[in-house]
Amino acid sequence: MTTRLSPAQFLPVFDWTPPRTRKFALISFISGSAALHALCFYVFQIIYPPTVALRPPPARVNMITPASEEGRLLLQWIEAEDPALSSTTQRPPNASFSLTAPEHVPSYLRRTPALREPPYQADLRIPSSRPPAPVPVLRNQTPSPPASIPTAVKFATEAESLGQPKSPVLRFTAASQEPPQAAEFRVAISPNGNIQFCALKNSSGLPELDEQARHYLLLCRFSIGENLDRLFRDGLFWTSATFEWGNDIAAASAAETGSPPP
Repeated sequence: MTTRLSPAQFLPVFDWTPPRTRKFALISFISGSAALHALCFYVFQIIYPPTVALRPPPARVNMITPASEEGRLLLQWIEAEDPALSSTTQRPPNASFSLTAPEHVPSYLRRTPALREPPYQADLRIPSSRPPAPVPVLRNQTPSPPASIPTAVKFATEAESLGQPKSPVLRFTAASQEPPQAAEFRVAISPNGNIQFCALKNSSGLPELDEQARHYLLLCRFSIGENLDRLFRDGLFWTSATFEWGNDIAAASAAETGSPPP
């Protein structure tokens, strides 16, 4: 048995009918927006007018000409008050003479100076090769010996409380004739008065003098009293000794210096 379906049963599930047109609403919104924009432009145009920049006035130049009465008076006043014209000499308009160039006349042409006579007559004789004169006496002048400046040893001020040391005789020799510089040593004194350590701090420039000065300091002895034990810290008293060299340094002989004799 065949079943027939009606045309309504073939319709789809979705509704494909076109929507209703809303042209009136869209036209209303566009018209209202245009009216509102026009109103805003009008309000802001009146309340806030555009700023207008004022240009500076054009430059003006006034020309003073004798065409007007005021210009003629001003020009006459300027000509009358001109300092350049008042400070110069002006020739009268009816003068026709001209100045001639002056001629220079030296003063010695008008008056001749008087010549003075010499006070004495010149001796034109030939001078003698041996004129009379006192005989010079030549005496042998012996130069005075230079002053003797002995070499001195000075300890620092902190060592003055220990007294003067007992030192040997100062005898130094040097191979160079150049004056040495002051030599400074750093010394350490033991409680029994002996110099236990001696180190060179500033050299004299001559190694042999430095060694002799060091040997001299090691032979010095101090007399230490019982009440001076507080000065010795860690068993030693550190101070400095300076040698100020004099001219009593003897020159070393050729055998001592090792140089051959002349």
